[in-house]
Formats: sequence, C-alpha cells, structure tokens
Amino acid sequence: MTTDLPPLTLVTGGSRGMGLAMAQQLLASGHAVISIARHANPQLQAPSGGLLEQWTLDLSDGASAAQRLRDWLAAQPANRFASATLINNAGVIPPIAPLSASDPLELARALRIGLEAPMQLCAAFLAATESWGVPRKVLNISSGLGRRAMASQAAYCAAKAGMDHFTRCLALDEALKPQGARVCSLAPGVIDTDMQVQLRSADSAQFPDVGNFAQLKAGGHLTSPQEAAQRILAWLDRPDFGTHPVADVREG
Repeated sequence: MTTDLPPLTLVTGGSRGMGLAMAQQLLASGHAVISIARHANPQLQAPSGGLLEQWTLDLSDGASAAQRLRDWLAAQPANRFASATLINNAGVIPPIAPLSASDPLELARALRIGLEAPMQLCAAFLAATESWGVPRKVLNISSGLGRRAMASQAAYCAAKAGMDHFTRCLALDEALKPQGARVCSLAPGVIDTDMQVQLRSADSAQFPDVGNFAQLKAGGHLTSPQEAAQRILAWLDRPDFGTHPVADVREG
C-alpha cells in the first residue's frame, strides 16, 4: 500500500460538538474528511493541500444520504486513499418526556437519525469500498444509555441499543469476508455537548434524572468535546480495534 496516500474518514454530525472536534483533529493529522451534517461549519477548514467536503444533508432521510455516499465512493479511484473509515456520530434526543407523552413524529425522527441512517450509511459504505483492497473500519458512536435504561429516554436508549446490536451483527458479517471491515460501537463517556445542556435543563417532572446530569456539570465530571474526540480517535487507531464490537472508551 502506498503510504503517501491520505486516509479517508467520513464523519456524520461533523458540524458541531464532538463531531466537529473529530473532523478538525482528523484534518490536522492528514486525513481526507467528508462531514455529513444538516449545516456546514465555517470553522471546519482543511489545511493546505488537504481534502474536505461538507455535505449538508438531513439524516432523517437516511436513504438519500446513503445513496449520495454510495455514488461518491463509487466515483473514487480505488487507489486514491490509504484506508477508509466511517464514523457514525450524529444523534438526537427528542423532547424529553415519558413515552406516553411523546410526539410520534419526534420519536420517528430520533430513530431515523440515531439508528436507521447509521445502518443505511454502513451498508452503502461497505458495499462501495469492498473492492478497494484497503483497510476499512466502521466506528459507531453509541452511549451508556444504550446499555442502561433511563426514564423519559426511550427513543434515545432504543436507538443506541439498536446501534450496539446491529454492530454485533455487522461484525459477524464482516468476519466472514477475506478483507472484511473492522467495526465497533463505542460509548464515548459523558461529554459536555448541547445534548447535555438539553438533559440538565429538562423539567424534573418529566425527567427524574435531571439532577444527576446537573451534578455532573457542577462537579466537573464532563469531558470536553476536544478531549473526547482525542480519546475516540486513539481508540480507532488501536491495533485491536474491532476485537470487541461493543465497547466503552472508559474501559481503556
């Protein structure tokens, strides 16, 4: 493999928070980056000679995003990149409420963005790169809430639990292939993002755990998006990446 070729990394939710931090760090280390988000971010800039594309797509329409990805990858020469990685980072928490008080449309949107789109993007990415002959990885950003139930969080917990389990299935699929991708669904820890603001600002009558999230912030227990991105990308670079298809960055 020619070592002067750039690695290719595709990141969903790359316009803000931890996704933005990962995209910035990847660009700084020489990766070609495709950011997929609802909005472009002018703070995300490629260094001189670097490759950056910001696709403004709504992941609630995962099928269209997957087709855009498949078409773009199919148009690339197989020898353009040293490796190919997909990071499914985007997610959304619908208005916080018990399931009985939740809006069906908001529930559907959360599941489309948090579960359906990652599956569709994985399928498109793996199919389009299978003949490239380069190392490939899929990193799905999960959550501890995919492994622990919480009141008023049914949609988010279900999306992340589904992500964990489809990643297990995907790992079995890829293990049967001569050059299968390595895959992992990784919980990134508790990070100081807009999602945390939403959780600790919720009505305690609707969200019994609001005090716990407020205490995490007050006690300085939240990881910055930049530090979280560093830890996640270090995990991605581990030689044993994918050995465990479901993992937690805090288990190091």
